[in-house]
Amino acid sequence: MRIMLVDDHHLLRQSLKRQLEDCGHEVVADVADGTSAIGIALNKQPDIILMDISMAGGDGISACRAIMDADARQRIVMLTMHVETDLIRKSLKAGAIGYLTKDATFDEVLTALQMACDGDVIISPEFAHALLDEAEDTRTHQESILSDREMEVLQLLAEGQSTPEIASNMFISQKTVKNHLASIYTKIDARDRTHAVIRAVKMGIIKIGP
Repeated sequence: MRIMLVDDHHLLRQSLKRQLEDCGHEVVADVADGTSAIGIALNKQPDIILMDISMAGGDGISACRAIMDADARQRIVMLTMHVETDLIRKSLKAGAIGYLTKDATFDEVLTALQMACDGDVIISPEFAHALLDEAEDTRTHQESILSDREMEVLQLLAEGQSTPEIASNMFISQKTVKNHLASIYTKIDARDRTHAVIRAVKMGIIKIGP
């Protein structure tokens, strides 16, 4: 993987860089602030960006939003000390594909980066459950905008299944799956598969994790 690190703690960046490179990955840039990260990310085009939230030279959520607005193909995982669900929601809304805390082990971070690079949404189970608990009061209303078949497609999508796999499991054609996806994107204002899952989790429509 080609990885970009964005964190204002120099020692943390250097430690992560060393460990990632020891595992055979390339750290294409390590940056100390969110503002600088925007242009560097668009120039370097990393496979994945690991980004802190609280930084003196521009916060990570604003940087994430700016990067995703400029290039929706970017994959960004937030790595932070913050555990507030409001910040998790804001990060996902900004386009982040994952949210980890800094007490995660290196192996957990590495696994998350590999999964995010493959397009999976990475949120610690406790965070996902907290978001879902907060959304419970509005969940019935949100679910009602999707048909039962669309809900099923969306849940399988969240489990990481491809279009052919969803078609096979639901006994429908791939074209029908694509039609369902197009409808889902329109109804929940999503731009692609990954964004649809992130939006659905944020809205409390689907569950991820145990």
